[in-house]
Amino acid sequence: MKITSAPRVKVCCISSIEEAALAVELGASAIGLVSYMPSGPGVISDELIAEIAATVPPPVATFLLTSRQDAQVIIDQQRRCRTNCIQICDRITPGTHRELKRALPGVSLIQVIHVTGRESIEEAVAVDRGVDAILLDSGNQSLPVKELGGTGRKHDWALSREIRERISVPMFLAGGLNATNALAAVQEVGSFGLDICSGARTGGKLDRAKLQVFFAAVRSAS
Repeated sequence: MKITSAPRVKVCCISSIEEAALAVELGASAIGLVSYMPSGPGVISDELIAEIAATVPPPVATFLLTSRQDAQVIIDQQRRCRTNCIQICDRITPGTHRELKRALPGVSLIQVIHVTGRESIEEAVAVDRGVDAILLDSGNQSLPVKELGGTGRKHDWALSREIRERISVPMFLAGGLNATNALAAVQEVGSFGLDICSGARTGGKLDRAKLQVFFAAVRSAS
């Protein structure tokens, strides 16, 4: 799916109602709310995720980032958190997407593919038709302590572009994005959306000035 307009922006690692409001004010199409992860920044409780999600106005999407792999556990978590999207950050077994869709009608599923090499292309193609979107990130599930996002690292955008060209659903690009490389990301990858976390933060807090500059860079792409 080639995108010719400025991509949507998802602001991830939101940790408070105030940060969510700032992201929405500046133009975020989605916010990311990070539940338990084996590593990485931005983790908050399911209770706080539910509290923040309840304040976000439509049509802004609320993404529950989960490291869970069992369908029923993910279903129960979403029902507690009440987000309208689930970002699945680890691999799950075949058939799990179908089970989630059956149990959670109206909730969008976004599968994360961690781009580590050419094998990631086939991994993305394999899940393409079972999800509503794919998000490419720079983690690594094969490490002793899994990296499932929030690394601040850029991966190989040539692979990202190839994945975008081979899948049919919208694709988000994450991993090391900031105001200095946002325009290049749009031009080189052409993804539906961009996902920013550490590149819009100072001292772990969402930085209004950094986020404003990032949005300006993204909009210049159109």
